[in-house]
Amino acid sequence: MRNALWFAVVSVLAVLAHAQNQSTLKDAYKDCFMVGAALNPAQFTGQDQAEDAIIKTQFNTISPENVLKWEVVHPRPGAYDFSAADKYVEFGQQNHMFIIGHTLVWHSQVPKWVFEDDKGNPVSRDVLLDRMREHISKVVGRYKGRISGWDVVNEALNEDGTMRQSPWMKIIGEDYIEKAFRFAHDADPDVQLYYNDYSLENDAKRKGALELISKLKAKGVPITGVGTQGHFHMDWPSIEEVEGPIVDFSKLGVKVMVTELDIDVLPQATQSQTADVSLKVAADPKLNPYPNGLPEAVQQALAKRYADLFGTYAKHCGAVTRVTLWGVTDKDSWKNNWPVRDRTNYPLLFDRNAKPKPAFDAVIQRAPKRPS
Repeated sequence: MRNALWFAVVSVLAVLAHAQNQSTLKDAYKDCFMVGAALNPAQFTGQDQAEDAIIKTQFNTISPENVLKWEVVHPRPGAYDFSAADKYVEFGQQNHMFIIGHTLVWHSQVPKWVFEDDKGNPVSRDVLLDRMREHISKVVGRYKGRISGWDVVNEALNEDGTMRQSPWMKIIGEDYIEKAFRFAHDADPDVQLYYNDYSLENDAKRKGALELISKLKAKGVPITGVGTQGHFHMDWPSIEEVEGPIVDFSKLGVKVMVTELDIDVLPQATQSQTADVSLKVAADPKLNPYPNGLPEAVQQALAKRYADLFGTYAKHCGAVTRVTLWGVTDKDSWKNNWPVRDRTNYPLLFDRNAKPKPAFDAVIQRAPKRPS
């Protein structure tokens, strides 16, 4: 126990010492966009002091990994549990951060009861709309004036740009997206409202998203921005493909955010560029080549990849308003377990010991230079 405490203290001191001698992410890019991270409960309750120090030093916006998803806050009819979400929001407020709510309407991590009656049959359109309205009103209303932006609808499109046939779509119809945005706006007229999805760098899916956002805006739906998630690989997407969503969505007059950035350095387990959480691939040693550490050559390639991405985002200052990494350190990244369980991945800017990687330094160095 004493050794663990000693290690935690040393890690915190190392983070603080590094911060004193070098610019932070939020300061380096403050003239362009906010920089944030997705948090888990250990981080926003102070259980992980080393990562807590990173968050407070480096970031000015936060997203919750899971604590505001339906299955957590509304597990049973009429039963809400805001205990973890309240602590997340309090952490953000105490540290003067731009707080994101994630997510209100998604096909995943929603209890079955939401879509079914007491006999297990699909509910009617009106019943599901009432349940959606009640949930959004309760959750968004609770944090009115404290959460600054909500991912209202998450991942509503297939890879070919067509509408995903989720229970929301099958029961309510395509206007479930419009309804969700209007319900959220009614609950908090001042909060920013976003559509969030992955693989928008691919032409077909981006075309579908552009059509969706255009329709919503034509109807006067209060949508503020689009989040392109950014679950990338070392060789996909190209920088030109990264710029595609930024340019195209900006033309529609909405904010553009990179909402879930990480870079997978391991061999691809599937040919698809999906980030669908339901995907599962059998373990194979060939898919886990770096169990004991990242080779220096790969470390440097990752640094260049991150620098190129942040340089691209900075090139579009004003269009890109936020870049959020999906996690704080490598040890907590979801990429260690998706789509193959128990791999050792290295997708973020801080390593398993909460120390900055060469990628962190490369991102800092790529920041726009301010006039002296």
